[in-house]
Amino acid sequence: MTFTLPPLPYAYDALGQFMSKETLEFHHDKHHQAYVTNGNNALKGTEWEGKPLEEIVKGSFGKNPAVFNNAGQHYNHIHFWSWMKPNGGGTKLPGKLEKKINEDLGGFEKFKTDFQAAGVGQFGSGWAWLQVKNGKLEIAKTPNGENPLVHGATPILGVDVWEHSYYIDYRNRRPDYLKAFVENLVNWEYVESLFEKA
Repeated sequence: MTFTLPPLPYAYDALGQFMSKETLEFHHDKHHQAYVTNGNNALKGTEWEGKPLEEIVKGSFGKNPAVFNNAGQHYNHIHFWSWMKPNGGGTKLPGKLEKKINEDLGGFEKFKTDFQAAGVGQFGSGWAWLQVKNGKLEIAKTPNGENPLVHGATPILGVDVWEHSYYIDYRNRRPDYLKAFVENLVNWEYVESLFEKA
């Protein structure tokens, strides 16, 4: 399978004050494109050439950093664009997902606090996650392009805390970016669709 850059599922200016057109142009068109280009080059002649993306991510972890880093980030970003939508966020969650968050994570407010804390607490570049592991919801964080797939879990929501994700709009205020992400950007319907499959 050759990696290709998917189009954004909304206009570049659709996320307004919470994620600017300039951020999306740089992040999607330059950074994500680089993972696609470098990933395709790194895959050539390897055992993972032509394999599905999830298989490449899991198989190359700890074995081939060039393939893994680009495949991992490509996977993360494909979902990242869909984890956001205009007029997203809010506290109205789809029923089953809300019930599970209440059961496993102590309610939505606690989830919000813990998820944002995971993002703030990730030293350097990385991601904060809401994942399903052994049938339970968990909050996790990973460095660089790593994701829950390589730790036996399924990501259903992730937020990119690499500086290029927020620096244009928030400078060094990562906590403000994470708060804006949860409160104003999350596409809970997409999260629910991944939860149903997990």
